[in-house]
Amino acid sequence: MYRIGALLIGYLLGGVQSAILVGRFKGIDIRTHGSGNAGTTNTIRVLGKKAGALVLVIDILKAVLAIVIAKLIFGASHNDAMILIALYSGIGAILGHSYPLFFGFKGGKGIATTAGTLIGIDIRLFLVAAIVFLICFGITRIVSISSLLMTASLPILISIAYAGKGSVGIEAMVLAFAITAFTFYRHKANIKRLMNGTEAKLTSKK
Repeated sequence: MYRIGALLIGYLLGGVQSAILVGRFKGIDIRTHGSGNAGTTNTIRVLGKKAGALVLVIDILKAVLAIVIAKLIFGASHNDAMILIALYSGIGAILGHSYPLFFGFKGGKGIATTAGTLIGIDIRLFLVAAIVFLICFGITRIVSISSLLMTASLPILISIAYAGKGSVGIEAMVLAFAITAFTFYRHKANIKRLMNGTEAKLTSKK
């Protein structure tokens, strides 16, 4: 029961599509400009760094909030499954961000929300993943490959942190792999451009 509840909480909060809302405040639908993606990177390119920073923070916090709420509701009766509560909440938030109920099921790719999920699980795991992202971005200036590498580190980090936790640890690893697989699916167009050498580097308005 807690799995479904956590997923639902995450999905509803994840559906708060900050890029679309910020775009509407600026008088545009972000999904019809730039790459068409309702996420931080496209917001930076279309609306500038300040708007992009706002979107980034909101998209991170909604996953953190979903995890906190789910833990408060289900944690007392499932204390041994806190990692699963966090992961199901995070997955729900990623799905809600990608396919938002109130915005025609057309959202972003969920990288900031994935980062928020890591923060909600364990800030130390987030810091390691963030270092992976920053090193790759510092070298390439390409957000997509940096995001893919960061997300690819998630199963490794979860496996290290929760190895030996029995069935809970195994389920956590499976869920981490599911997040990575979903991220790669959402980035399939980016992956094609990376392979063709045509993926754009990040540039923005001021």
